[in-house]
Amino acid sequence: MQRRELITLLGGVVAGWPLAARAQQSGMPVMGFLHSASPESYAPQVNAFRLSLKEAGYVEGRNVAIEYRWAENQIARLPTMAAELAHRQVSVIVAGGSPVSALAAKSATTTIPIVFMTAADPVGIGLVASFNRPGGNVTGATLLSAELVTKRLGILRDLLPSVRKIAMLVNPTRPGVDAQKVPVQEAAQAIGLALQILDASSERDFDAVFQAVASQQDGALIVAPDALFLSQRIQIADLAIRYKIPTMYELRDFVEAGGLIGYGASSIELYRQGGTLTGQILMGKKPADLPVLQPTKFELVINIKTARALGLTISHDLLSIADELIE
Repeated sequence: MQRRELITLLGGVVAGWPLAARAQQSGMPVMGFLHSASPESYAPQVNAFRLSLKEAGYVEGRNVAIEYRWAENQIARLPTMAAELAHRQVSVIVAGGSPVSALAAKSATTTIPIVFMTAADPVGIGLVASFNRPGGNVTGATLLSAELVTKRLGILRDLLPSVRKIAMLVNPTRPGVDAQKVPVQEAAQAIGLALQILDASSERDFDAVFQAVASQQDGALIVAPDALFLSQRIQIADLAIRYKIPTMYELRDFVEAGGLIGYGASSIELYRQGGTLTGQILMGKKPADLPVLQPTKFELVINIKTARALGLTISHDLLSIADELIE
């Protein structure tokens, strides 16, 4: 990889720091971008954010500078990174990936505006007071992933009519993880599925998870929303094929990476919404006056190639309601 390509891939991390320092001296607004994962794994989402910011009138390097902080899936680094951005008195902090990013930013400052982009329930984990009236210095966009659990399980049951056991992969370090489990447990019980909760807090845990599911025979897996899982989506999709585990995901990103089936909102749209809110704040609006944005469209995506690799036949009814089939 050439040096110029590496700098681009890192989202401006290398070149952004001196630019941000010069920008503050010249009066150009500087925003902080705090993320739990790596720039490589979230490149499409960050590009969507930049495009939305541009549509709002702000172009990185021209009339706004961005300081990036990537935790590389080391969640413990986020509070220190958030404190650094707050100390620099950036104009706004944008927090993506794990909800820990936004919580760390909120703990670091009560005055600098914060825009979050998360799959978590922002009210449930204490980011905002309500969706319509966020209050304080925080607003953002959410995928509302937990609310779609019943729908995902129903689709998985349609795909696998004979399945009786299902496992759910969660990250035990994620804020609000217990709230993730409850609706799945209730939904599984309602349709007669036995549910097993499996934990993974690092990529080293994934192989053991799939071994555990495979040992149950005729089981399936549902992957809970989490930035770690999204950043490692290729590894997870590969393991699902290797162990012959039919797996349901929340985002099309997993299906594009080789996962079997996904139902949910768009992570790309989530970051576009984050860019829109950030642009409004840079123009002078207050977070407390900007309601939390929620998804308006959900999509069902099926990877036909992966279905064949798993020896599955997708019913005509399921194919007919899919928004996209990936060959």
